[in-house]
Amino acid sequence: MPVRPALAAAFAAALGAAALLCAAVAPAAADPSELVTVDPVGRLAPDGTITLSGTYRCTGGTGPVFVSSSLSQGDARLKQGVGGSTARCDGVEHRWENSGKASARTLKAGAAQVEATLTELRPSGIILLPAVHAVTSRSITLTQE
Repeated sequence: MPVRPALAAAFAAALGAAALLCAAVAPAAADPSELVTVDPVGRLAPDGTITLSGTYRCTGGTGPVFVSSSLSQGDARLKQGVGGSTARCDGVEHRWENSGKASARTLKAGAAQVEATLTELRPSGIILLPAVHAVTSRSITLTQE
C-alpha cells in the first residue's frame, strides 16, 4: 500500500476513535445536590502566583475526583489554568484552593472571570473517562497581595 493512502487511513481511524471518545465523555446529568462554588475574591501575588478558592460537594465518586479552575481577564476566550486539587465525594461540603503561576500573558488586579469544574475520572475498562459532577462560572475581583 502506498504511504499516502496508509497515512490517510490511519488518520481517519484516529479521528473516528477521537469522535467515539468524545461521545463517551459527554457530561451526564449531574446530581442537583452536587455543586462547586468560587469565592468572590482571588489573589495575585507579586511573583505572578494566582490563588483561587471556593467550596464543593459531590457524592458517589468511584474514581479520583479533582477541582480544576481557570481564569480569564478581558478576552473570555483566553483562559489561564490555575492549578487543581483533589476532592472527596462524601456528600459533605468542602473547601478547595488552587494556585498557579500566570503565563507570559500579564494579569493584573481587577475584574476577572473564573470557571471551576468538579471532575471524576471513572474507570471504564482499561482507561479512565472524565465525568463532570459540577461546573460553575463567576465574575470575581483579583486583588494584588
